[in-house]
Amino acid sequence: MTSIDSFSARRFQLRKFVVDGGGKLLVLGAAVLIFWALVSSLIDRPDRYLPSPGTTAATSLDLLYKGALPSFFADTLTRLVLGGLIGIAIGIPCGLLLGLNRTVADMFYPFMNFFQSVSGIAILPIVVIWFGNSDLTVLIVILYTSFFPIVFNVLSGVRSVPYRYIQAVRTLGASRLQVVRDVLLPGAMPSIATGSRLSIGFAWRAVIAGEMLAGRPGLGSMIFAGQQLDNTAQIILGMMIIGFTWIVLDHFLLRPLEADTIERWGLVQR
Repeated sequence: MTSIDSFSARRFQLRKFVVDGGGKLLVLGAAVLIFWALVSSLIDRPDRYLPSPGTTAATSLDLLYKGALPSFFADTLTRLVLGGLIGIAIGIPCGLLLGLNRTVADMFYPFMNFFQSVSGIAILPIVVIWFGNSDLTVLIVILYTSFFPIVFNVLSGVRSVPYRYIQAVRTLGASRLQVVRDVLLPGAMPSIATGSRLSIGFAWRAVIAGEMLAGRPGLGSMIFAGQQLDNTAQIILGMMIIGFTWIVLDHFLLRPLEADTIERWGLVQR
């Protein structure tokens, strides 16, 4: 497929989403807003328990005017990108190395499975004791959370490569490095794409929780401050921004990258 065909296909997908999916999303959003406003008008003390959409919008305008909301949003995205990319960059070679030797992989598997089951939020208190309420603390939690999904997916991808492919390049005199570069890495690309998407998803949750508990500026601390100040509208605003941001990232960036990678490198075409 040429670059022009690829561009045309993407334009068609975007137009289809705007016309079909966008219309359905608009109707659903309108229905949610109407239901939200109705419930808010029927309960006692709505400002405390469920502020109306208008009150939440006014809160967002106030935070935008003060410059706090763009700053919080930028801080959170910066931590997500930095921590997620570092975690993926470390996890991919680790998964490849483990995939080269089944004995080593079986030896490390229980330890990795143990630490994967201990969530990033669970290790946050001890990381705070070690490094204090700092940006490094949040970064470590993001790295920890995003590391294991990519390692397990890369390991699975390497093991899924048919052994006859490895034997074929070895008969041609390929070295171990060439086997990794020309066979294992391309064969594991679909799993790398899937693992990267999972890692970013876990990192997105970790950065919000880390900002809440470590008290670092960001969307997480904005929500936590809203709870301390009894400002429910600020809490709901933070939740909405977190949800919509992930929808945009996943639908327009992560999911297309995963689909394109699987289409190009996967053994089964879409």
